[in-house]
Order: sequence, then C-alpha cells, then structure tokens
Amino acid sequence: MSSFVLVVGEGVLADRVSEELSAHHLVIRKSNFEEGVPKNTDLALFLDDGWEPSVHQKAEEVLRKTGTPWLRGFVSFGEGVVGPLVRPGAAGCSQCADMRRLMGGRDRTEMWEVQQRLAVAGGMGSDPWASSTGLLQMAYLIGVEVQNLLQGDQAYSEGKVYLIDLKTLKSSWHSFLPNPLCLFCGELPDDSQTLARISLQPSPKISSSSFRCRPLDDMKKVIVKDYLDNRTGLLNSKMYDLVPPFADASVNLPMFAGDEGTAGRTHSYAESVLTAILEGLERHCGLEPRGKRTVIHDSFRNLENQALNPLKVGVHAKEQYAQPGFPFKSFDPDRSINWVWGYSLIEERPILVPELLAYYSVGCGSQGFVYETSNGCALGGSLEEAIFYGIMEVVERDSFLMTWYAKLNLPRLDPFTADDQELELMVERMRAVAGYDLYLYNSTMEHGIPSIWAMAKNKKEKGLNLICAAGAHLDPVRAVKSAVHELAGMMLNLDEKFQANQEEYERMLHDSSLVRQMDDHGMLYGLQQAEERLSFLLDDNGPMRTFKEEFKWKSNHTDLTDDLQDILQVFRQLNLEVFIVNQTTPETIRNGLYCVKVLIPGMLPMTFGHHLTRLTGLERVLRVPMELGYTNKPLTSEQLNPHPHPFP
Repeated sequence: MSSFVLVVGEGVLADRVSEELSAHHLVIRKSNFEEGVPKNTDLALFLDDGWEPSVHQKAEEVLRKTGTPWLRGFVSFGEGVVGPLVRPGAAGCSQCADMRRLMGGRDRTEMWEVQQRLAVAGGMGSDPWASSTGLLQMAYLIGVEVQNLLQGDQAYSEGKVYLIDLKTLKSSWHSFLPNPLCLFCGELPDDSQTLARISLQPSPKISSSSFRCRPLDDMKKVIVKDYLDNRTGLLNSKMYDLVPPFADASVNLPMFAGDEGTAGRTHSYAESVLTAILEGLERHCGLEPRGKRTVIHDSFRNLENQALNPLKVGVHAKEQYAQPGFPFKSFDPDRSINWVWGYSLIEERPILVPELLAYYSVGCGSQGFVYETSNGCALGGSLEEAIFYGIMEVVERDSFLMTWYAKLNLPRLDPFTADDQELELMVERMRAVAGYDLYLYNSTMEHGIPSIWAMAKNKKEKGLNLICAAGAHLDPVRAVKSAVHELAGMMLNLDEKFQANQEEYERMLHDSSLVRQMDDHGMLYGLQQAEERLSFLLDDNGPMRTFKEEFKWKSNHTDLTDDLQDILQVFRQLNLEVFIVNQTTPETIRNGLYCVKVLIPGMLPMTFGHHLTRLTGLERVLRVPMELGYTNKPLTSEQLNPHPHPFP
C-alpha cells in the first residue's frame, strides 16, 4: 500500500524530490504550511532552496500535535542541510540541531542574530549557491531517506544532520545531542526537594589501586561519538599541544560568550583527549541548570529555615563592594534571588542553595553578590564518584589558599620517597625536557586529607621562573601526579607570551589591582622579582620529609562509597557541612555520567582577579594555622598575605 507523503515548499529541491517520490508514493504538494497537515499523512517533508527558520519552528509546533514524523532539507549560506528526522514525542528536534550547528560555528553570535531576523522576516529566498548539481545530490539523499523510513528501515537522519558544501559537494553526516533547554522537545522537571535527595549507593572501584568506578577505556567510544564533533558537537576542535613535557590535548567548549578550551593532561594523547572531553562536559554542566528547571525565586529572609546562609561560604569585603564599577552587590537577605535544591550529606536533608553559587556563570547579573568559579565541580561515572572528586577539588583549592594567606611554612617532601617509579620518571622528564626542578610540600589541613602544594623552579635563563599548582587525594601520590601534570601544562608554551608581556607583569608586581584575569596570577610569579613572595616555602633548608612520615590517611576499601563515608565522618567531627547540588544533565546521564557541585562552608573558594578575593566570613583561615601548630595564636585579618595568589 502506498504511503502519503506531504511535501511543503517551492523550488528545485521540492520539485526534484516530489518527482522522484511520486513514482512510488502518494505525494501531496503544498507551497506553504498555512493549511495544516492532511489526514493520513505518513511523513512530511519541508524542502526549500533557501532558509526559512519560521517554517521549521511552525512545523515543530503543528506536527508535534498531530504526531506526524517529518524531515527537512534547505540551503543556508552555500551549505545544504538535510535532517534531522523529527519524531514527535522524542527528544532531538530540528531546533536542537540548529542550536548545535549554530554553536559549532565561529560566527555563532552573528548567525544567531541572522536566524532571529529571518524567523521574523520570513526567511531568505533561493540561496545563490544552490546549484542544480548540489540540489540534485540533496534530492537523491532525501529520496533514499524517505524510502528507508517508509519501509521501516534505519534512517541515517535519526539524531543526525547531513551537511553538503554546494560549491565543492563535500558532504558528511553529523550527530547531535538533544538540547535539554529546547522550547519544543525539552521536558525538564521542576527542581524539587525529592529530586535533590541523595542516598549514597555502593560504587565498587575498578581495581584495588583505583579510585574510579568505571574504566576510561570502556567509555572512550561513546565519549567521542556523543560529545565531540567539529560541526554539531557539544564540544569541538580537538587540538594537541606538543610543547609541554607530557601529553597535552584540549577540546573547545563553544559558548556565546566565546570559545573556552578544556585540557586533558596524561601520558598519552589519546587518553588526554578523553579527559579533555570529560573536563568539557563538567564545565558545560556547571554553567547553568540543564537538568532541572529553577522554580524558586524568593528572599533569604523568607526561606531562612530551609536555605544555606550565603554569608557562610565567604563573600567580598565591604571595601570591595564599595569600589566604583565593582560587578557585585553586597548580599541583601530581603532581596529575592533564584534558589536551587541541594542536599546536606551531614544533616541528610534537602537545602536551598543560591543558584549563583550552584552554577558559576549566573552570578554576574542583577542578583549577583559574589564571584563564583568552578570550585567543587566534578564529573564521575557514578554520583558517589562525582561527589568524591568534587570534595577533593574543594580541599585542594582550600589547602592552597590557606597556605598562601597564612604563609604556612609547609614541610617539604622528597618525591623519591613515594616509592613510585612513574612519579620518579615524571620528575626526571620535567627536569630533562622542560628544565624545571620540582618542589613538593605537604599542605594537608586539619581534616587530614592528603594535600599537596607543588612548585616548579626554572633552571633556565628564559621562561617562567616559578609555577605553582595543587593536588588533593586520599592517595598522596595521585595528588602529586595531578599537580605535576598541571605544572607541565604551563611549561615552555607560555614562554613567548611571558617575554612579550613582561613589562605588564612587572606593573602587576607593584600594583596588585592590575591582576584581573585568571592567567595573570600564574604569569605574575613567572617574574624573578616575585620569588621573594614565596620565601615562606623556599627558604626552608631543613631536611626533606618522606611520604610515610607525612601522610597518615589509610584507604583499604574496595568501594569508593566507603572512602566517601570516612571523609564525611571526619567532616562531622570538625563541624564542616557538605552540600551537594546535582548538576547532571540529560546529555551526561545518557552515558551514566554524573556531575555535581560541592560546597563546604568555611573552606576557601578559589577566585581569579585580585579585586575579587573572597575571605569575609571565613574565620577558619585565621584559626586553623594555630590548630596545626604553624602559629602560636590565631591570625588577624591584617596578618593575611595581601598579594595575589599564584594559583594558575
């Protein structure tokens, strides 16, 4: 029995496709979409020699109600586009595909504006590059897709778009992920206490020597296939950096505000690409709510009994808020702001958290009262794994800043006492290839979680003099290796930038207010003159300590959740709260990947730009140095290090 195919549109493409399909199916032609969809339509095709965004949006609205599957073909600025196949009720529609394709382009802002104008103005006519040869190729492909669809065979355009350069006829298929924020097919649930609840489940480690619950090798195929595509991927533009001493790779996270590279650093480029993709997913999840719809907008005064007091996580000083042009307003408990549901692992109850603390790109609007970065954001193969590594990141940054602000004279570690051959080779390679010596210090704080301050000292005449990094992990050797990889990422490839801008960094040395960007912090301490600011570490000429002497935490568990419970027990004893905001999105959960934001009030949040320091309300930085025996009495605020921190 013949199928009913509706063809909407005018032009060469519509004519060619209609002519070919008419030999096998009943084809109904319409020049526009005003009359709606005839009954018994099995498939609708929207075909145009140009681009009319409003027609595709209208099709989404109407065909979703009638339950009619549809496919489109059109031409946009010399490129033919076919697909995706849209099945009403399924995620992944034409608007999702357009968003991914638009974000993948370098001119995304301009193209977004063009698309909005065309949607209002009625689209563009026949594209000047819509050659008969190119349209014939598109028509042939559409015909094959229709045959596959109507015969019940697998369609290539399911979750994919076909792109063809009409000048060269070079073509390719590109998969895309549904956009959870899509107005047409996105179905995000409202944020709620129920969704925020966390019940820690067993999370067996992949081996006795690992702190992961899923092998990276098992995920590598799906990670690349689902997330990395140069035209329609959530991430694009894979790049290798051959200059640093270890395998450094990065991928690009495209955003309207600009491209942001996310790096992976391991001992192999293939694995570095995978870790860069995972880093990019983590960053993507942390930018804004994409897994739940924010529904609570109220003042802290009205929500006080069930909300986190924002002052407990550290805010800017009154003097900072008073500065002309300061981008944030002091916290007002009577001002309504957005709140999301988080969960207290210590009190085991849901709690409201300011959205701008849970998602770090939302803090610069009219509601913003602090500068928040990716502190505590982590991705894992289970929720428990994500929470574990989120805590490790909070601890890592806190221990670094505690050391800096209190100028703690940390014990220096001998890396060759770790009894780890890989680490020994890393240290030697860093020295031989990049010309840097490694200085390691035990920055573990009162909780006992092994923490490392790592510093690379340049032996050459050119390049950055000092590079600092940090690491935290229940296994101190893993913490060191992580820090060494971070150090290596800044070696050699920033030398030219440093030399070209050295005068600017020298001005920053004398005027800390000029340290405004993330890179400024690390580059400033590339100066020889800045080395004296780290004398509280470098001037220690005592014997180096062994790993066995310094680190007491023991982990013999085969399940990561047991390690997590040990950590939570220590935090309970120290009255340190642990709040979790689940940032997981449909884009990550499809592959069993979870993302969280961890907030531990009292621990110091990393900030970049010296004018955005957050210390007000965090008395722990004054108290803990005495508790650990570094000082005889609590510090005063005036005693804290006034200089920009060296975290890169």
